[in-house]
Amino acid sequence: MTVRHYLAASALLATSVACHSAAPAQAPAAEATRPSNPLEITASASLLARVKIGEPAQSMVAVSQRVAARIGVDQTRVTRVGSPVMGRITQLAVQEGQAVRRGALLALLNSTGLSDAQLAFLKALSNRQMHERAVERAGVLLKADVIGVAEQQRRDAELSQSRAEYDAARDQLELMGMPASAIDDLEHTRQINSVARIVASMDGTVLNRMLTLGQVIQPADTAFEIADLSSLWLEADVPEQSAGSLRVGTRVEAEVAALPGTKLEGPLSFVSATVQPETRTVRVRMELPNPDGRFKPSMLATVTLLDQPEQRVVVPTTAVVREGDYECVFVQLDTDTFVLRPVKLGGDFDGRRVLLEGVRTGEKIVVDGAFHLNNERRRQLVRGEED
Repeated sequence: MTVRHYLAASALLATSVACHSAAPAQAPAAEATRPSNPLEITASASLLARVKIGEPAQSMVAVSQRVAARIGVDQTRVTRVGSPVMGRITQLAVQEGQAVRRGALLALLNSTGLSDAQLAFLKALSNRQMHERAVERAGVLLKADVIGVAEQQRRDAELSQSRAEYDAARDQLELMGMPASAIDDLEHTRQINSVARIVASMDGTVLNRMLTLGQVIQPADTAFEIADLSSLWLEADVPEQSAGSLRVGTRVEAEVAALPGTKLEGPLSFVSATVQPETRTVRVRMELPNPDGRFKPSMLATVTLLDQPEQRVVVPTTAVVREGDYECVFVQLDTDTFVLRPVKLGGDFDGRRVLLEGVRTGEKIVVDGAFHLNNERRRQLVRGEED
């Protein structure tokens, strides 16, 4: 059986290799150099002098972890602009990346729906004016005792209804994007204009333009996407096993690949309450002020998560050896006998690794010289295969 197979079995059975007993005292010398378990080694006196034995220790640690991140648009500062009416695009006034002010013209379109709404407004206007004159005449006729009070009241009611219809028709034009000044001009000139305007609803930068000349657009379609880029989001997806201590307000550091030497630091403004099941990660976010526009959406970055100091079990990095896909330590079975055991480790800091599992309380391990011990174990294993 290969060492890799032994390591895989050890990982699946947790600490099963720790249950092996020490080699018999009367075993032949050949057995010491060719142990039945390729994970075990009986060290010579000279090799023992090069290793140091100890136990995992308790220590206050603040483990940091680097994760990939990216700069994105602050979604609370984004607006999607559409057309208030159905129509065909006749003019485009802006390009992607262009800065615009609130109310700025983005595009023009020709709309029969707007023409119909203007015609309805003019009819409501004429009807209102007609009923206003009828009420004025009723007042004169009532004083001359030509009509009765009931007739005047009827005309007053008709005037109230016509005014309501006029107000509704004017509101409809405003909803269709006509400014108040244009509606006033329509009221005075009575000339129908079927050209509708698409205007910016906020100050910002045009991120996307979804229109082409001649395209027919519906009111439900998005025509432009505008964003305020003076503040952005720096987002990262943190592995769930590292996200347990993250909270809103946790301070992080970041570097942007496109801006070497730029160091960013700030608190997390958002930590997702859920884990993304496809990636087993938790999304976190930091606000990124961008008054001068040097940061661009979609730039890549690296975020360093700084954990709060806490009491953890640690081992020196000199105790850890790599065997295949596993990180391992040597556990002492007897004075000169050791077994290589897979362990689960956390972050690396100041020459130490957090020990998550793999060594039981009271067990002794090789804390220094594990590299030499593992080289000798491999040499004995190769020699045994040759014999």
